[in-house]
Amino acid sequence: MPVRAFLEPFSGKTPATPPVWFMRQAGRYLDEYRALRKTAPNFLNFCYTPDLTVEATLQPIRRYGFDAAILFSDILVIPDALGQNVRFEEGVGPLLDPVTDRAGIDTLTPDGVLDHLAPVFETLTRLRRELPDETALIGFAGSPWTLAFYMVEGRGGVDGGKLKRMAYGAPDDFRALMTKLEDSLVAYLCRQVEAGAEVLQLFDSWSGIADETLFERWIVEPTARIVARIKDVHPDVPIIGFPRGAGVMVADYAMRTGINGMSVDSQVPLSWARKAIGPEVVLQGNLDNQLLVTGGDEMDAAVRRIKRTMTGRPFIFNLGHGILPMTPPENVARVLDVLRGPDGGED
Repeated sequence: MPVRAFLEPFSGKTPATPPVWFMRQAGRYLDEYRALRKTAPNFLNFCYTPDLTVEATLQPIRRYGFDAAILFSDILVIPDALGQNVRFEEGVGPLLDPVTDRAGIDTLTPDGVLDHLAPVFETLTRLRRELPDETALIGFAGSPWTLAFYMVEGRGGVDGGKLKRMAYGAPDDFRALMTKLEDSLVAYLCRQVEAGAEVLQLFDSWSGIADETLFERWIVEPTARIVARIKDVHPDVPIIGFPRGAGVMVADYAMRTGINGMSVDSQVPLSWARKAIGPEVVLQGNLDNQLLVTGGDEMDAAVRRIKRTMTGRPFIFNLGHGILPMTPPENVARVLDVLRGPDGGED
């Protein structure tokens, strides 16, 4: 197997230039992606068409030479595969028919999830053949809490009140939903590895709405079970968690879930995370995605500061969240030039 720089931090190595990839590195900021999307306006259909998802995944690799490619898909393919009505509306985002009670939860059927998601596995298999030998391949899924957020609320952009009321007020029903999600995610992610994924990332984009009790019960504990079950089958596959918005609770998450790496959002100082989280957990992050939009000297200085802060620690350079659609592509190239250049550690 060829040496892939992206995997080195997971074996404790600290290269002078950290490996780099960006969340949402394939997407609307690229002209070539926008042209591709016009061929399949229905987003879910796009996600289930390997010819399109392979191309979308490869576009930023060709353009920038990132150290890792991440499967082009969406976290909401799991609710869709469970039988919930999922659709994407331009300018609005995902819309789902909300699951509001036990009767709705009982209609969700995990048995057909892997068959439904066969196009995703085909995409991964083809990507591993088509990617450069030096490029690692990341598979991913949404974590149960974040998937439940969309499934119960029916959309993003809300405060999560319905989700929290179900978690607090109907814990048996909520546990039934979360158990279906855990089981589906373990099967889905194990099959991703079998199809070619070398690293997995769990996105918990809505962990920031949980208080300490909910965070422990419905984020840390389910994540720990998922990680343990995957490791039973694929012990050598690194798993990265991303508890976005969790603040200081990320330290407990890193310690108790069994993850190998953790994405750090832009609100968590890397200098603090480096001290609070042991070096056995590879940190990943955390350039502000708005700074990537504005670019300039401030962005260059931030790239150098992040690299300098994490020198001598297993680390992967990334953003604190995904690339925004209005991001100038040349700013992405500039980050890589600064990071990989001879003056990358100096202001």
